[in-house]
Amino acid sequence: MNCPLCSSLLIRKMDSIYYKCDTCFALVKDKQHYLSASEEKARYETHNNDVNDARYQKFTSPITNFVLENYSKEHKGLDFGSGTGPVISKMLQDKNYNISQYDPFFAPDTEPLTSTYDYVVGCEVFEHFHNPRKELEKLSNLLNKNGRLLIMTFFYNNQIDFTNWVYRNDPTHVFIYRKETIEYIAAEMKFEIECLTDRFAVLKKRTVDS
Repeated sequence: MNCPLCSSLLIRKMDSIYYKCDTCFALVKDKQHYLSASEEKARYETHNNDVNDARYQKFTSPITNFVLENYSKEHKGLDFGSGTGPVISKMLQDKNYNISQYDPFFAPDTEPLTSTYDYVVGCEVFEHFHNPRKELEKLSNLLNKNGRLLIMTFFYNNQIDFTNWVYRNDPTHVFIYRKETIEYIAAEMKFEIECLTDRFAVLKKRTVDS
Protein backbone atom coordinates (compact mmCIF):
# COMPACT_ATOMS: atom_id res chain seq x y z
CA MET A 1 0.00 0.00 0.00
CA ASN A 2 1.19 3.51 -0.79
CA CYS A 3 0.61 6.61 1.29
CA PRO A 4 -2.34 8.54 -0.18
CA LEU A 5 -0.63 11.85 0.62
CA CYS A 6 3.00 11.42 -0.45
CA SER A 7 2.79 8.12 -2.45
CA SER A 8 5.59 6.49 -0.43
CA LEU A 9 5.45 2.74 -0.02
CA LEU A 10 4.10 1.98 3.44
CA ILE A 11 6.11 -0.73 5.16
CA ARG A 12 6.20 -0.04 8.90
CA LYS A 13 3.08 -0.79 10.93
CA MET A 14 1.88 1.28 13.85
CA ASP A 15 -0.39 -1.61 14.83
CA SER A 16 -2.60 -4.15 13.08
CA ILE A 17 -4.68 -1.44 11.38
CA TYR A 18 -2.41 1.58 10.82
CA TYR A 19 0.84 2.14 8.96
CA LYS A 20 3.45 4.78 9.79
CA CYS A 21 4.65 6.82 6.83
CA ASP A 22 8.37 7.60 6.95
CA THR A 23 8.05 10.46 4.45
CA CYS A 24 5.09 12.62 5.53
CA PHE A 25 4.88 11.09 9.05
CA ALA A 26 1.14 10.43 8.85
CA LEU A 27 -0.58 7.36 10.29
CA VAL A 28 -2.49 5.65 7.49
CA LYS A 29 -5.23 3.08 7.92
CA ASP A 30 -4.92 -0.11 5.88
CA LYS A 31 -7.51 0.12 3.09
CA GLN A 32 -9.01 -3.24 3.97
CA HIS A 33 -10.42 -1.55 7.09
CA TYR A 34 -12.16 1.33 5.26
CA LEU A 35 -15.93 1.55 5.63
CA SER A 36 -18.18 1.66 2.60
CA ALA A 37 -19.79 5.01 1.76
CA SER A 38 -23.14 3.86 3.16
CA GLU A 39 -21.54 2.62 6.39
CA GLU A 40 -19.63 5.88 6.71
CA LYS A 41 -22.76 8.00 6.25
CA ALA A 42 -24.68 5.88 8.76
CA ARG A 43 -21.92 6.45 11.31
CA TYR A 44 -22.06 10.24 10.79
CA GLU A 45 -25.82 10.22 11.21
CA THR A 46 -25.38 8.96 14.78
CA HIS A 47 -23.45 12.14 15.70
CA ASN A 48 -25.39 14.54 17.89
CA ASN A 49 -24.03 17.77 16.43
CA ASP A 50 -26.53 20.36 17.65
CA VAL A 51 -25.60 23.76 16.23
CA ASN A 52 -27.11 25.43 19.32
CA ASP A 53 -25.07 23.35 21.79
CA ALA A 54 -22.75 25.74 23.65
CA ARG A 55 -20.16 22.98 24.14
CA TYR A 56 -20.10 22.24 20.42
CA GLN A 57 -19.78 25.95 19.67
CA LYS A 58 -16.88 26.20 22.12
CA PHE A 59 -15.18 23.15 20.60
CA THR A 60 -15.21 24.75 17.14
CA SER A 61 -14.31 28.21 18.43
CA PRO A 62 -10.66 28.18 17.23
CA ILE A 63 -12.00 28.38 13.68
CA THR A 64 -14.89 30.77 14.27
CA ASN A 65 -12.74 33.11 16.37
CA PHE A 66 -10.00 33.14 13.73
CA VAL A 67 -12.49 34.01 11.00
CA LEU A 68 -14.11 36.76 13.07
CA GLU A 69 -10.73 38.25 13.94
CA ASN A 70 -9.25 38.10 10.43
CA TYR A 71 -12.13 38.46 7.99
CA SER A 72 -15.09 40.73 7.40
CA LYS A 73 -18.62 40.06 6.16
CA GLU A 74 -17.48 40.94 2.63
CA HIS A 75 -15.04 38.01 2.48
CA LYS A 76 -16.18 34.65 1.11
CA GLY A 77 -15.77 31.42 3.04
CA LEU A 78 -16.52 27.74 2.53
CA ASP A 79 -17.37 25.21 5.24
CA PHE A 80 -15.95 22.06 3.64
CA GLY A 81 -17.32 18.84 5.15
CA SER A 82 -19.93 20.77 7.08
CA GLY A 83 -21.56 17.58 8.36
CA THR A 84 -24.91 16.97 10.04
CA GLY A 85 -24.61 20.04 12.27
CA PRO A 86 -22.85 22.91 10.47
CA VAL A 87 -22.16 24.90 13.62
CA ILE A 88 -19.36 27.02 12.15
CA SER A 89 -21.54 28.12 9.25
CA LYS A 90 -24.42 28.94 11.58
CA MET A 91 -22.31 30.98 14.00
CA LEU A 92 -20.79 33.00 11.16
CA GLN A 93 -24.05 33.38 9.24
CA ASP A 94 -25.68 34.66 12.43
CA LYS A 95 -23.18 37.52 12.18
CA ASN A 96 -24.01 37.98 8.48
CA TYR A 97 -20.81 36.37 7.24
CA ASN A 98 -20.78 35.03 3.69
CA ILE A 99 -20.03 31.34 4.08
CA SER A 100 -21.20 28.44 1.91
CA GLN A 101 -21.37 24.75 2.74
CA TYR A 102 -20.30 21.56 1.04
CA ASP A 103 -20.47 18.02 2.37
CA PRO A 104 -20.44 14.88 0.18
CA PHE A 105 -23.21 13.33 2.30
CA PHE A 106 -25.21 16.16 3.87
CA ALA A 107 -24.74 19.16 1.57
CA PRO A 108 -23.84 17.43 -1.71
CA ASP A 109 -24.64 20.27 -4.12
CA THR A 110 -21.31 20.83 -5.90
CA GLU A 111 -22.10 24.39 -6.98
CA PRO A 112 -19.97 25.85 -4.11
CA LEU A 113 -16.98 23.96 -5.53
CA THR A 114 -17.13 26.06 -8.71
CA SER A 115 -16.30 29.29 -6.86
CA THR A 116 -13.20 30.54 -5.04
CA TYR A 117 -12.86 31.71 -1.46
CA ASP A 118 -10.85 33.86 0.90
CA TYR A 119 -10.91 31.06 3.46
CA VAL A 120 -11.94 27.41 3.59
CA VAL A 121 -12.62 25.71 6.92
CA GLY A 122 -12.54 21.99 7.69
CA CYS A 123 -13.49 20.96 11.22
CA GLU A 124 -13.00 17.29 12.11
CA VAL A 125 -12.91 16.53 8.39
CA PHE A 126 -9.33 15.91 7.26
CA GLU A 127 -8.93 12.64 9.16
CA HIS A 128 -11.73 11.21 6.98
CA PHE A 129 -10.02 11.88 3.63
CA HIS A 130 -9.41 8.65 1.71
CA ASN A 131 -7.24 10.61 -0.72
CA PRO A 132 -5.82 13.55 1.23
CA ARG A 133 -3.52 14.74 -1.56
CA LYS A 134 -6.41 15.00 -4.02
CA GLU A 135 -8.59 16.77 -1.45
CA LEU A 136 -5.83 19.21 -0.48
CA GLU A 137 -5.16 20.04 -4.11
CA LYS A 138 -8.88 20.67 -4.56
CA LEU A 139 -8.99 22.95 -1.53
CA SER A 140 -5.89 24.84 -2.63
CA ASN A 141 -7.55 25.49 -5.99
CA LEU A 142 -10.62 26.85 -4.20
CA LEU A 143 -8.56 29.51 -2.42
CA ASN A 144 -8.03 33.01 -3.71
CA LYS A 145 -4.54 34.55 -3.67
CA ASN A 146 -3.35 34.61 -0.04
CA GLY A 147 -6.40 32.57 0.96
CA ARG A 148 -6.29 30.48 4.10
CA LEU A 149 -7.10 26.88 4.89
CA LEU A 150 -8.29 26.45 8.49
CA ILE A 151 -7.95 22.87 9.74
CA MET A 152 -9.21 21.38 12.98
CA THR A 153 -8.05 17.83 13.67
CA PHE A 154 -6.14 16.32 16.58
CA PHE A 155 -2.48 15.81 15.72
CA TYR A 156 -0.87 12.64 16.97
CA ASN A 157 2.26 12.80 19.12
CA ASN A 158 4.24 10.09 20.89
CA GLN A 159 2.75 10.94 24.29
CA ILE A 160 -0.66 9.72 23.15
CA ASP A 161 -1.69 6.15 23.95
CA PHE A 162 -2.45 5.24 20.36
CA THR A 163 -4.14 1.90 21.05
CA ASN A 164 -6.80 3.50 23.23
CA TRP A 165 -7.00 6.85 21.46
CA VAL A 166 -10.49 7.86 20.31
CA TYR A 167 -9.11 9.01 16.97
CA ARG A 168 -7.54 5.63 16.28
CA ASN A 169 -10.70 3.80 17.27
CA ASP A 170 -13.16 5.81 15.19
CA PRO A 171 -13.89 3.55 12.19
CA THR A 172 -14.39 6.54 9.87
CA HIS A 173 -10.89 7.88 10.53
CA VAL A 174 -8.43 6.73 7.88
CA PHE A 175 -5.62 9.29 7.87
CA ILE A 176 -4.15 10.75 11.04
CA TYR A 177 -1.77 13.69 10.92
CA ARG A 178 1.20 14.70 12.98
CA LYS A 179 2.41 18.30 13.09
CA GLU A 180 5.22 17.11 10.83
CA THR A 181 2.58 16.06 8.30
CA ILE A 182 1.30 19.63 8.16
CA GLU A 183 4.87 20.82 7.65
CA TYR A 184 5.21 18.35 4.77
CA ILE A 185 1.96 19.59 3.21
CA ALA A 186 3.04 23.21 3.52
CA ALA A 187 6.38 22.54 1.83
CA GLU A 188 4.95 20.38 -0.94
CA MET A 189 1.85 22.43 -1.75
CA LYS A 190 3.17 25.96 -1.29
CA PHE A 191 1.44 26.93 1.93
CA GLU A 192 2.79 29.08 4.74
CA ILE A 193 2.04 27.81 8.24
CA GLU A 194 0.57 30.69 10.25
CA CYS A 195 -0.66 28.63 13.20
CA LEU A 196 -0.05 25.07 14.37
CA THR A 197 -1.31 23.86 17.74
CA ASP A 198 -2.23 20.39 18.97
CA ARG A 199 -5.56 20.57 17.11
CA PHE A 200 -5.64 23.65 14.88
CA ALA A 201 -3.66 24.65 11.82
CA VAL A 202 -3.83 27.71 9.58
CA LEU A 203 -2.21 27.37 6.15
CA LYS A 204 -1.93 30.46 3.96
CA LYS A 205 -1.70 29.95 0.22
CA ARG A 206 1.57 31.32 -1.11
CA THR A 207 1.80 33.08 -4.45
CA VAL A 208 3.75 31.21 -7.11
CA ASP A 209 6.79 33.46 -6.85
CA SER A 210 6.90 33.69 -3.05
